[in-house]
Amino acid sequence: MSFWERMEKIDRRWVYLMVALAVILPFIIPAKFPISITPEAQMLYDAVEALPDSCTVMVVFDYYPSTIAECEPMTRSALHHMWRKDCKVITLSNIPLGGPSMAETVTREIAPEYGKVYGEDFVNLGYKANYVAVLSGMGTSIESIFPTDNSGTPLSELPMMDSVVNYEQISFIFEVADNAMPDYWVSIVNAQFGVPMGCGTTAVSAPKYYAFVGAGQFVGLLGGMKGAAEYEILIGKQDKAVVGMGAQSLVHLLIIALVILGNISFFVLRRQGRRRA
Repeated sequence: MSFWERMEKIDRRWVYLMVALAVILPFIIPAKFPISITPEAQMLYDAVEALPDSCTVMVVFDYYPSTIAECEPMTRSALHHMWRKDCKVITLSNIPLGGPSMAETVTREIAPEYGKVYGEDFVNLGYKANYVAVLSGMGTSIESIFPTDNSGTPLSELPMMDSVVNYEQISFIFEVADNAMPDYWVSIVNAQFGVPMGCGTTAVSAPKYYAFVGAGQFVGLLGGMKGAAEYEILIGKQDKAVVGMGAQSLVHLLIIALVILGNISFFVLRRQGRRRA
């Protein structure tokens, strides 16, 4: 049996095994592929870099646990970047399933690296239902919407919140979502209160939001794992997204190679069959 005949009759289990190895190996032996920086990612980095030191910002965890691989590296990179600038960070979520707990986990993990103290340097507001009312209400008074933080501590007992009343004290909002929540942040918070915003979203949602960047409603955009990897490179802290891009790129190359070989084998065998006929 020729090579092309074996290619045509290859057992699909071998294909599954090759894909599994392509996913696993880059996490054991890092596979480095070039990652270009898109203008939208550079714009987001520049916008955060231009923020005044020690200003107050919001990082919004509007994604479900199912998209942690794409979205969490974005929030982690943003926190690293903002805490390098000594920003005060408010986190919240409009997603009841996992959003507040993910914000709690990520901030508590990264905060010690920068000597940040809860209540003085960062606060997790948690979740409140009815996101339209929440986003609108915070324009008047954050405390009226979130009288306590995610753990039930009154905001009046958190020193950082003494000087934060509403959006007027918020210098920047970074919205990370795997759903349509960025639409509401733009139409309510950016349009009505003029707060500068950046966005991170899943790869499948990103094309929609490039128009928002073009219209100036987002100062920048991260799309999918590649966008997260770009931000990691820009802040000089390569982590899970860069490693994940190695696995993703290797799998894509494998699939492309198998498609090419499969098509070649089809045409070669068809030609041989005609000659025999």
